[in-house]
Amino acid sequence: MILALDIGNTNIVIGYLASEHDIPFVERLSTDRKKTAAEYAISIKTLLELSGLPMDEVEGAIISSVVPPITAMVVEAIRKVTGLQALVVGPGVKNGLRIKMDNPAQLGSDLVVDAVAASAAYPGPLIVVDMGTATTVSVLDEEKSYIGGMIIPGVRGSLDALVSRAAQLSNISIEAPRRLIGKNTVECMQSGIVYGSAACIDGLIDRIEAQLGRKATVIATGGLAGVVVPHCRHDVIVDDALLLKGLFLIYQRNRDDRLRREAHAGR
Repeated sequence: MILALDIGNTNIVIGYLASEHDIPFVERLSTDRKKTAAEYAISIKTLLELSGLPMDEVEGAIISSVVPPITAMVVEAIRKVTGLQALVVGPGVKNGLRIKMDNPAQLGSDLVVDAVAASAAYPGPLIVVDMGTATTVSVLDEEKSYIGGMIIPGVRGSLDALVSRAAQLSNISIEAPRRLIGKNTVECMQSGIVYGSAACIDGLIDRIEAQLGRKATVIATGGLAGVVVPHCRHDVIVDDALLLKGLFLIYQRNRDDRLRREAHAGR
């Protein structure tokens, strides 16, 4: 069993995994830059204890982070709770992904992890949509090389920006309204944010497939994928655990590589 943590701008997702297909526990903490390592340790320990899962079976931990100021604190928190040194996805960590970008080192660890999981589970070419604080689109070609993508304002951030700049609009829950053409302010906002996001994804898929010259497998993940994707006109697979699956695979690749080195050194 391993602990896998995805540190995002809004939430920290914590998964307890036996394999990429066996994830008995997933929970979220709010990302808080003011918390200390000890406070994160208390929060993580409490969640794990409430889960009732056997912590003595945890052999390792791995972290993906897009919030560098918090990464070291969470690494220390994991050490306090489990006694383990967490592997942090980044330069020097084996992931098996071919990245054809101008500067591969600039590719966010969350995008790398999503792509690793998608390339292992689905046929190429691939379009991976991650709907978090930002909506990211990753494109992998037929050989499953990472060739680029897009970064779009996130659904929640777009709504927050709209509300903050329009005095007569109040915040709303992000859910599909009863009808496409809204009959009141709340319905109009919900329709715009949900159907507008779905139309954006559909439009990008059309343009990407036109450039690739063939159909692609489209996978969506992230907190709001389940709300938006049902209203897309393209076939889109929702995989809520995609990033955790990718973290497990990367952990295993680095663990196996380390064991091989140790076995070779012991000869």
